[in-house]
Amino acid sequence: MKVGLFIPCYVDALYPHVGVATSKLLHYLGVDATYPHGQTCCGQPMANAGFEKMSRPLVEKFERTFKDFDYVVIPSVSCAAFVRFNYPKILEHCKVSEKVYDVVEFLHDILKVKALPGKFPHVVSVHNSCHGVRELGLSSPSELPGPRFNKIIDLLHLVSGITVKEPERPDECCGFGGMFAVEEPDVSKRMGEDKLAEHIATGAEYITGPDCSCLMHLQGVARKEHKNIKFKHVVEILAAGL
Repeated sequence: MKVGLFIPCYVDALYPHVGVATSKLLHYLGVDATYPHGQTCCGQPMANAGFEKMSRPLVEKFERTFKDFDYVVIPSVSCAAFVRFNYPKILEHCKVSEKVYDVVEFLHDILKVKALPGKFPHVVSVHNSCHGVRELGLSSPSELPGPRFNKIIDLLHLVSGITVKEPERPDECCGFGGMFAVEEPDVSKRMGEDKLAEHIATGAEYITGPDCSCLMHLQGVARKEHKNIKFKHVVEILAAGL
């Protein structure tokens, strides 16, 4: 398979090690993953601010950049969800949206990874980002009946030595929400404080999840409150030891 790697702009600028870990893990698993040069923002911030139509040039560029790949893998549930569900509304006959997968989805559903070589002898609390739960189906929504599942936890259990926890309300929003954090900073801050407290109550050393934006928000709250807890994107843990 021919896989294109899309690294969101905020990951590229603030968390480049997450992009590196994603590339290393995919190549270790035998995936021919290519990072096309010239890629840029997917357009989500512009659309979230109410200018979805103006994001069309970015959508067209994404389509041109990744049209020849079998899959497009993204280490960000919010960007992956935006491309999959919003692109067809912005660009007629959009094809690339059907090929886009968050890295957790790709590892769990496409590659069906059953073993990983790394070790991570720490207690981690899993943050189930809203886009991952509600749009990409990485875990089961708590309000719906039926069997429970969590693809993030399935993959984490493949790492030797890890202890996985979840907060009391496992799919409650952290309060970031992109533009929401700018437009409603007080509400966003309080939601982040509550969510951080729930994660810390698990006894975790680390908070992990599939989206750096949520982790960034919680990390900012933790720093202001001088809380001794660390943060890692889930792919960094899955790639531990490579």
